[in-house]
Amino acid sequence: MPNSLTLARLAGISLATLAISACAGSGPELPSASYAGAQSEPSEEYIIGPLDEITIHVWRNPELSAEKIQVRPDGRITIPLVRDMPAVGKTATQLQDDIKDELVQYIEQPIVSVIVNQFNSTFDQQIRVVGSTEQPASLPYRANMTVLDAMIAVGGLGEFAAGNRAKLLRIDREAGTQKEYRLRLSDLLKRGDSTANVMLRPGDTIIIPESRF
Repeated sequence: MPNSLTLARLAGISLATLAISACAGSGPELPSASYAGAQSEPSEEYIIGPLDEITIHVWRNPELSAEKIQVRPDGRITIPLVRDMPAVGKTATQLQDDIKDELVQYIEQPIVSVIVNQFNSTFDQQIRVVGSTEQPASLPYRANMTVLDAMIAVGGLGEFAAGNRAKLLRIDREAGTQKEYRLRLSDLLKRGDSTANVMLRPGDTIIIPESRF
């Protein structure tokens, strides 16, 4: 039968375990971002947003082309022979196909290309970092972006941040639901634990709470 000293030690271990668990974030963890994975996995195509600057080329028809036009705040563009074409919410490929469908009424087999020159990122293409950080911000998503990239961009953790209780909120677009994942930002930024670095997706939100003690 354990004596009182042994019971006290066991109680102390249990309390310490509870304290550590309380400090950890809730929810499952995402798989670590490996260098090889970041190089080989394709990224999601950029979605055109309001105020983006685009160039439209119509092969052998320079009079129908348009250099560096800005998507209007209402999400539309106007070029020769094509008025008020919706552009927001489309990829460059989708927009050029829509323009081609309009131009086919006037020229035979038009070949259209769309280039996005300047990006202003729609809301669902941004990464938001809020809470106990040096510079909370909305960041434009870029291909193969990781949590480490986002934290460098906002200046790291705040003085009283509880980095290992941070959470990542991600919208499941197919299911229309929001999922929550645990992040280990203190392990990543203060201990250099590369396994705590994870890939981001457009629309992710990183929430960093402050320490309770």
